[in-house]
Amino acid sequence: MINFVEKLQKEIRQKIQQIEAEDKNILKKSLDASHVLGNAFDRLKEFIITYQFQDDDEEILFFKEVKPKIFCHLIYYRKVYNTEMHRPVASVEAQKEYLKKKLDVIQDFNDKILDFYRYYRSGATYLDAAYFVRGQPDTEQYLETFYYERDPQFSTNADFKVAKIIANDMLQAYLLSELEALDIYTQKSSNTSFPKVKLTWTGSKTDLIELIYALDTEGCFNNGKVPLIQIAAYFESIFNIDLGNNIARNFYDMRIRNQPTPFLDRLREEIRKRMDNIKPSGKDKNKGKDKKE
Repeated sequence: MINFVEKLQKEIRQKIQQIEAEDKNILKKSLDASHVLGNAFDRLKEFIITYQFQDDDEEILFFKEVKPKIFCHLIYYRKVYNTEMHRPVASVEAQKEYLKKKLDVIQDFNDKILDFYRYYRSGATYLDAAYFVRGQPDTEQYLETFYYERDPQFSTNADFKVAKIIANDMLQAYLLSELEALDIYTQKSSNTSFPKVKLTWTGSKTDLIELIYALDTEGCFNNGKVPLIQIAAYFESIFNIDLGNNIARNFYDMRIRNQPTPFLDRLREEIRKRMDNIKPSGKDKNKGKDKKE
């Protein structure tokens, strides 16, 4: 078992490191990482279902340490994806409130499983046979919705709890770093002087959102290391426009249109026309000509 697990973990680390090093936004990274981890998790399950543990100690080792340390990353990246997918593109304060509520959810989970949480955090082992050996009854989880969805050959009473505790530790660190980034962004914004009279975006909101997504996809700002929400907030500020609380919804609506990128297509056509109408001297070919009514 150890050889299979170590080989799988090494493969996961290499692929995740590669994904994290790529110049992609957090949504794309978390989605790609989830696919890698989901595939690895399926392979681990196939192996364990046909594997015969040598004794209870080896089974406890697997379900207390091995499985949760792989599963936690899958839970983490899925939570990051869902967090960013539904993150409001609004004021900094609205974003902070949203992220703080996510932190509250983590605390609520820890409070709900407080007895087990203390047992696991303390490094205790006296209940390991009840928690991490398959086939043990658990009256607490019996009433949980997912109880009947568990695969008894690949689940124990507590391996999911351990994985979620570890994943929540990782998610908590991520949320706190995002809150810190918003604080820094606020400080920088307060020190940035914009013109007294702002330019006002007079095109449609959908057109601007289409442009923002294109610029973000290309990584045009800070080598692609600026979160989409900050780019959108910046555009809202300098162009005097409110893009609403969820531009992600607009983006997915755009995907199903017959013409997904009409604004970008129109921009390309208009700039080509302008180029065609400019003489080598820099003068407009049409300048001075009578315009037909």
